[in-house]
Amino acid sequence: MSFETVSQSRCCGGTQFVYRHDSRETGTPMRLAVFVPPQAETGKVPVVWFLSGLTCTEENFTVKAGAQRVAAELGLILIAPDTSPRGEGVPDDPEGAYDFGLGAGFYLDATEAPWARNYRMRSYLERELPGLVAEALPADMTRQGITGHSMGGHGALTLALRDPGRFKAISAFAPIASPMNCPWGEKALTHYIGPDRSAWREYDACALIEGGARLPDLLVDQGTADGFLDSQLKPRLLEEACARAGQPLTLRMQDGYDHSYFFIATFIEDHLRWHAERLGP
Repeated sequence: MSFETVSQSRCCGGTQFVYRHDSRETGTPMRLAVFVPPQAETGKVPVVWFLSGLTCTEENFTVKAGAQRVAAELGLILIAPDTSPRGEGVPDDPEGAYDFGLGAGFYLDATEAPWARNYRMRSYLERELPGLVAEALPADMTRQGITGHSMGGHGALTLALRDPGRFKAISAFAPIASPMNCPWGEKALTHYIGPDRSAWREYDACALIEGGARLPDLLVDQGTADGFLDSQLKPRLLEEACARAGQPLTLRMQDGYDHSYFFIATFIEDHLRWHAERLGP
């Protein structure tokens, strides 16, 4: 299976692609945005994955974060997948809510009907898509980093904690730190996984850390003017879990910043340099 090129544009000396492919995991077409830096013309280069938040597609990070300039300087491939399966027959929130269903896959494998057939973003990102990337792109899969925003920050943390050997650098922007303890997460986990809260723990960064999972280190930025800070994101739960476990964490509370892509655009350079330092030349 190969990628179909939807679009490509010269950008910062490299190329910004949008690809499409048919996914065996989700049973749907899937899209992803990929920036390939100029250094890839002479060999494989490190990869940084960006997982987006609620309501987003592969486009949001690609057009709003301004990440390509720094990625081109540092020689990083940027991969931004979609946030959920989409297409005819894919179930959505019957009330049309933004925090569940289409655009809100929560980077898990659903087990409850009718979601289990298509909502398999965990397996898609852990198994299927990395294999396709390794085959189709000049990506050094021994040097991978991952980051994400909000729901995508939750996805980045949990993917990395479940597979600590895969990612050499991990960061997040305003992640949902403990989905088990916030309305967004409780709604998604109940519907996708079922009412047994013990089954939710593998999708909660704080629970995974409490259970013994570890990362080499972790960078998290959080805006103090974020309207979701206290109700949904709860970074102090992550800070407390890391402190109890001895898990290295750099939590930066950024004064006056909200939940928007203006926040991400401000600090994306810091994060990409963090990743580049850990992924090596």
